[in-house]
Amino acid sequence: MSAQDKRLGIGIAPGKLIVFLAFVLGAVAVIALMLGQSTIPAATIVKILASQLFPIDRTWPQTLESIVLDIRLPRLLAGILVGAGLSISGAAFQGLFRNPLVSPHILGVSAGAGLGAALAILFFGNILAIQLFSFIFSLIAVSMTYGLSRVYRTTPILMLVLSGIIVGALFSSCTSLLKYIADPVNEMPSIVFWMLGSLNNASNRDMIIVGPIILIGIAVLFSIRWRINLLAMGEEDARALGVNTGRIRLTIIICATMISAAAVSVAGIIGWIGLVIPHIGRLLVGPDNKYLLPVVVLVGASYLVAVDTLARSAFASEIPIGILTALVGAPIFAYLLRKTRSGW
Repeated sequence: MSAQDKRLGIGIAPGKLIVFLAFVLGAVAVIALMLGQSTIPAATIVKILASQLFPIDRTWPQTLESIVLDIRLPRLLAGILVGAGLSISGAAFQGLFRNPLVSPHILGVSAGAGLGAALAILFFGNILAIQLFSFIFSLIAVSMTYGLSRVYRTTPILMLVLSGIIVGALFSSCTSLLKYIADPVNEMPSIVFWMLGSLNNASNRDMIIVGPIILIGIAVLFSIRWRINLLAMGEEDARALGVNTGRIRLTIIICATMISAAAVSVAGIIGWIGLVIPHIGRLLVGPDNKYLLPVVVLVGASYLVAVDTLARSAFASEIPIGILTALVGAPIFAYLLRKTRSGW
């Protein structure tokens, strides 16, 4: 075992661990396609997917093909992209802010999305408008946060956090006002259910629109992950090594915000993933973003797909996924804090 492997503390080379996690994601994906209100054998699922590429005789009912291709597959892809996107955004923000308690929503993404979705539900009431408004207002909220942080010539990181708290409180209060004036029979429950998070409305159209945004953001964060390591050492040390910290900081904020906004527009507000998964990744491979970012992408995708499968198949009626991620994430986070103590 090399010195690098020993530093990981798990006895597994990071490359082998990444391959293993990829197999785990594949297994979880197959199970997600199988389970639901009607269980579909894995062999049938493979044939249905293969029939889209190769000329295969269709020996299965058309309803099963529709369930797999139009319902479960878009939901699976949404779970993979949202889980991976929120996880890598959380890891990037924690490296940027040098704080293990930071999540992708620290700059007001979720508060802005909540206000946008509430406005769309009140005035339009269709899913396309909800997704569009939540995405736009997420970007507006983060833009306001970044603009406010530039007003004062003090510590940029501290001002970003404080500005995010201010903007988040402002947008959350506006959302509360909309809840107060909303119709308590139809509009109010829709707002509350959307803010609890769900992949129920994911469609093939959503994946075509949102998928490239999340994938591009992940690719950019991958390409600068060694610079995130330098930022985690401190801005003065990073500048001494020739890194333009302002440009890298802005790049991370833009990419993580675009990823988070796209994820929230499709799935609603899903908490704890961007906070807990990076801790699990550091427990597996340490703080080096060269290995941490690929690991959190795979772990986050597997985790959200597994939780979503549980939410829609283990109970008589579907449970909002945000509830389960909190129920599962909070004990896991408490265990990780106890295990890692003050180190991260």
